[in-house]
Amino acid sequence: MEQSPLAIYQDHLDKGELAYQWSPEAGRAVFYPRLVCPYSGSTALEWRVASGLGTVYATTVTHPAQGEPYNVALIDCDEGFRMMSRVEDIDPMAVAIGLRVRFRVHRPDGEEPAYPVFVPAVGAR
Repeated sequence: MEQSPLAIYQDHLDKGELAYQWSPEAGRAVFYPRLVCPYSGSTALEWRVASGLGTVYATTVTHPAQGEPYNVALIDCDEGFRMMSRVEDIDPMAVAIGLRVRFRVHRPDGEEPAYPVFVPAVGAR
C-alpha cells in the first residue's frame, strides 16, 4: 500500500530532513504535502529535501496562560514555499521579519510526532 503524503513527510522529519513536493507542471514548490498540485491540478508531484534555510516573513508572540511566551512565525523557505513554525534559541520578542533561519527537528516527549522548528542561521545569506 502506498504511503500518504503526510506519512512520507513525517518519515523525512524522523530522519532529520525537511521535505516538500515539487510540481513539474506548475514549475513550483508545493507545501503542505498533498495528493494534487493546487496550482495545476496535476497528481505528478516529486519529493525533494529542502536546504533548511529560510527567512522570517511574519512573526508574533503568543502569551499562554501557563508557561513562557513563544514565537509563531511564517517562514519563507529558500526553495519557494512558506510554512508556519516557530523560531527557537532566541527571545520570542527578538524574532524579526527578515531574520535568516535554519531548520531543525523538534522531537517532543511522549507520543507526539517530530515537527519542524527554526533557529537563527548565523552567517547565512
